[in-house]
Amino acid sequence: MDDFYAAVDILPIHVYDTATGRPVAMLLRTGKTPSGAEAAGHIRRLMRHLRRHWPETHITIRGDGHYGRPEVMALCEAAGVDYVFGLPTNAALRADPEIVVAADACAVKRAQRQYPVLRGYAETRYGAKSWKCQRRVVARIEASTLGMDIRYVVTSLTEGSAEHIYDTLYCARGQAENLIKRHKSQLASDRTSCRSAGANQMRLILHTAAYWLLWRIQQEIPRATALATAEFATLRLRLLKVAARVIETATRIRVAFASACPDAGVFKAITTSLRPAPT
Repeated sequence: MDDFYAAVDILPIHVYDTATGRPVAMLLRTGKTPSGAEAAGHIRRLMRHLRRHWPETHITIRGDGHYGRPEVMALCEAAGVDYVFGLPTNAALRADPEIVVAADACAVKRAQRQYPVLRGYAETRYGAKSWKCQRRVVARIEASTLGMDIRYVVTSLTEGSAEHIYDTLYCARGQAENLIKRHKSQLASDRTSCRSAGANQMRLILHTAAYWLLWRIQQEIPRATALATAEFATLRLRLLKVAARVIETATRIRVAFASACPDAGVFKAITTSLRPAPT
């Protein structure tokens, strides 16, 4: 079994609160595309934990095409959770009259005005054979000198224009990609070289703890300083990998920096903010 885990590809699931950058869940799994049942199982556990702490909060889940499965959509609808998921293209969508008309109009307008790129939007009601009902599908149409490119998302949301659903809600998942990149490239969370899945999951947990540490430090940096928006790698170099003399007494701990330390004031502000209130 150890040899199996050493040889197989792995692909962790990352879940974030993109409004704040907080990590929500990190789960190690094999590198194959998740089935609808597996994706629904992960989301079910996630919703259960969220509801335990915020029972009245409305939840909207955003994900790529791996999550646009009938099992996941049915689960969200039954739980009163909204969703915006990517939807792979197929012949039925490409032949949909609403989308065909909008795509032709976009292409003609681009050619007439000689734009290099022109974007349009359309929406329709669509139901795949594996679905039990029809759902709202939004299409992002992009005509360019290279041809036509159409992307689709499926959503439970009934309000909002097609443009808002795609550009504002769905494309905001790009922030999650930035957070995943930060987690992997700046905290080396993709170093899963142990020979067992359990050990690699533990490594991912430790890397996520490092993420929490740096995220918490960043929240306490004064907004007027340049480090307030710095990447984690910069915070690690400027605030953690710093030579200092630590003097511990019975009542306090003193940290003595070099007189030329450029970030001593920021370090002091952070420690003051993180200091527990007197009891």
